[in-house]
Formats: sequence, C-alpha cells, structure tokens
Amino acid sequence: MARLGRRAILGGMAGALVAGPALAMRVGRPAPGFSLTTMDRRKVALNDLKGQVVVLDYWATWCGPCKLQLVVIENYLRTHPGSDLKVFGVTTDSDVPNAKLKPLASILSFPLVVQFSSWDYGLINNELPTTYVIDRSGVLRHAGAGAFGDAEFAALVTPLLAEPAPVLSGPMTKTS
Repeated sequence: MARLGRRAILGGMAGALVAGPALAMRVGRPAPGFSLTTMDRRKVALNDLKGQVVVLDYWATWCGPCKLQLVVIENYLRTHPGSDLKVFGVTTDSDVPNAKLKPLASILSFPLVVQFSSWDYGLINNELPTTYVIDRSGVLRHAGAGAFGDAEFAALVTPLLAEPAPVLSGPMTKTS
C-alpha cells in the first residue's frame, strides 16, 4: 500500500500546549484507565480495548516532530492492516477548531481525539510528542517524549502485537 506523504500532514496551524503528569515511573505496571471521545463522536474507554495494543499519541499541529510521528504511525498501520493495534491521536491544540482538523482526520487510519479524560496521562516533561503504549494485557509498556522513526516504532509495537491476546474475564485495569 502507498505510504502517506509527509506533505499531507505538514499543514501549519498554531496551538497551545496542554501539560500533564508523567507515567514513566509506571512502565511495566497496569495502565491507568482513561476515556476519550473521537472526532466522529465515538466514546472509548481503556476497558473497551481488552486484548489490543493501544497507542496514545499526544501531538500538536505546530509541532514538526509530532507531524512526522503521525506519518510514522500512519505508515505502520497501512503496512500492518487488520492488526490489533488501536491508535488515538490526542491533540493538545485547545484553540484549533475541530473543523480545521477534519481534513487531517479524513486521511488518517486512526481517530483523532477531541476529548480525553484521565488524571494520569498527559505530556511528559512538557514535551511533544508524548506517546504511551499499552500491551494486550493492559500493562503500560512505554511512556516517553520524543518522536519515533519508522524502525523504532516497529521495534516497540510489532513484538507486542505478536504476543497472544490474554484471556480476560474482568476489567482490563484498575483506574487510579
């Protein structure tokens, strides 16, 4: 499948930075719960994603490395169709209307988030992009700031997708 061109994502908009707490100390432990609403008004909670690998990508329209990381994630999804990978793009631009984000949302294979609720997620050290990766068992496997390249993203996500989905009977995680 064709790779998404970087120019398709690099449109310029200004935005504000939204700060949040770091989870880096919790890597290897159950991920805190969250709920979100996507641009298409779908509501999703971490417990809805049992058995899937989850990526939360905090980004901003004015952030060059963020835009490049969106391309990295999009290319991975396009070359791994049908995988149990669920990616959510959490924008930190509070002053960019959703209507301006719709053209971008229409070309991405993953949803953009318009509302995110959790006390535990946010920017790490006030840096963008910030990415969280949660494995199939609900364990936080990565919490970090800085952009991934294609090889780095694949090296993190591909082994998690290769793990068998756990047999889950109760909630995926406890919320904190």
